Amino acid sequence: MASVLNNFMRSFNNRIEAPVQKHLKNVYGALALSTVSAASGAYVHMFTDMFQANLLSTLGALGLLIALSMTPDNGKNQKLRLGYLLGFAFLSGLGLGPLLEIVVSIDPSIIVTALVGTTVVFVSFSISALYAPRGQWLYLGGTLISLSNVAIILVLTNIFMRSTLIYQAQLYLGLFLMCGFIIFDTQLIVEKFHMGNKDFIAHALELFIDLFRVFRYLVEILTIKEQNNRKRKE
Repeated sequence: MASVLNNFMRSFNNRIEAPVQKHLKNVYGALALSTVSAASGAYVHMFTDMFQANLLSTLGALGLLIALSMTPDNGKNQKLRLGYLLGFAFLSGLGLGPLLEIVVSIDPSIIVTALVGTTVVFVSFSISALYAPRGQWLYLGGTLISLSNVAIILVLTNIFMRSTLIYQAQLYLGLFLMCGFIIFDTQLIVEKFHMGNKDFIAHALELFIDLFRVFRYLVEILTIKEQNNRKRKE
């Protein structure tokens, strides 16, 4: 196992230039902090009376997202912008609390399964993107945007039709899209760095949104499967 890991790290070091490696460490470090912040937000909603997900928390998350996008990186405001990112992640996790409460009442193991699945999906597609030839997957951008428009149409259609089939199709399409965006965004981050964009906080935000949505889609898909299994048993 140690030799496999050593070979992997040697191959990674040979393929990715040292400056890019340093940038990616900053990106994934900020992403890890964001993930912890989101988990804290979900915990606060579910197990404390400090804050609860509501319209204000949603508006707060949107406000922090706008604040982050409107505050360009000047090399001196990294702590402020990181605070915006972590605040956005916290409120995003807080907003996920009501869904997780429902899932826990059905089967708490779904959350663990979704966490493991999200980790496997994210790590696998990120490594695939980093090991692929530079820029190979950037052509996916147009396809992903087109499919995103299809997903939006499904959401709007289902507001009126209330179809379980359309809802499930929307979930699987959304999960598929997020897998594609993980590959696309990872390679795009590397390309942006080569073009001089070293804003690792903004890059971490892109990956956090991908990661967060993969987890949400997996939670909903697994919950529906569990409910269907119970109905069949009954």
